Amino acid sequence: MITLKQVATKAGVSYQTVSKVLNRKIQVSEETEKRIMDAVRDSGYRPNQIARNMRAKRSLMIGYSWVQTSPDQVNHILDLFLTSMVREAEAAGYHLLPFPFRAGQAHVDDYRELIDTSRVDGFVLSSVNYNDPRINFLLERRVPFVSFGRSNPELDFPYVDVDGADGLLQAVEHLIANGHRRIAAIAWPDNSRVGNERMRGYFQAMQSAGLKTHPEWIERGEGTYEFGREAAFRLLELPEANHPTAIVTLNDTQAIGALHVARERGLEVGRDVAIVGFDDAPMSQYLQPALTTVRQPISEAGHKCVEILVSLMERNPPQDHQALLKPRLIVRASG
Repeated sequence: MITLKQVATKAGVSYQTVSKVLNRKIQVSEETEKRIMDAVRDSGYRPNQIARNMRAKRSLMIGYSWVQTSPDQVNHILDLFLTSMVREAEAAGYHLLPFPFRAGQAHVDDYRELIDTSRVDGFVLSSVNYNDPRINFLLERRVPFVSFGRSNPELDFPYVDVDGADGLLQAVEHLIANGHRRIAAIAWPDNSRVGNERMRGYFQAMQSAGLKTHPEWIERGEGTYEFGREAAFRLLELPEANHPTAIVTLNDTQAIGALHVARERGLEVGRDVAIVGFDDAPMSQYLQPALTTVRQPISEAGHKCVEILVSLMERNPPQDHQALLKPRLIVRASG
């Protein structure tokens, strides 16, 4: 391994001068700087980044964990989010350290170990729900973090989130504008913060239009294709007078299940029943019919999470440490 002293000898200067020039702590003449940089290049010298980080008490690593997708499923939202974060982190001189999500106190213990062993400088949180123990823990430890998602409203912490309520509000208002009055929703369990936030937009749009929301029009369950099928079957089995003419769902996977059930029953999706998804998964535009859905600004969210976190880690906190991003309704043939 080439050492700093060997580079200094080749350049004809002290190793302290080489170190300070490489770290941009002093200015030297153009001729001296050229000799140093030529010596660095010709010798193949590479700084010992680990030693540098230890001296600076920095790891230049960002910790990130997420709920892993089952092997038979693809999570395009996670792919977009990770890609965006990696690019933004690299541009700022950081790298991402992924680790598995574990529920409850076990997950807090993972964060504690990473902090106590100085392996990360900060965290991006995901899969955030009500009473998330990580948030109070990190606030108490005064460790920089940004959450992708909100938690309890009384907590003040840095976050980036997509306005899910606005997304479903756009979807339901679009259906109402197209003449629909009996609009059902395939939702998530009522302990889901993200699900409840999206459903707030559904109820707001229905109430603003003076439309009733019947309990039998709300189906709550997991965000899977199977539940989308089951829920749509029950909704489309309701008596004629209470039969919904449109269905909104909380993700595209549920919407695809609903779309298949409607077609199996001989209904023309988009004419006999409208179906709207959420996420704008890549396959949505290739379905028959193409799926109307709500597109989340996921790449922007990943970029913004890292941007805020880097500012916090470098002790230059931004004026606004919270960002709520607006989604966009993508109208296609299904509704």
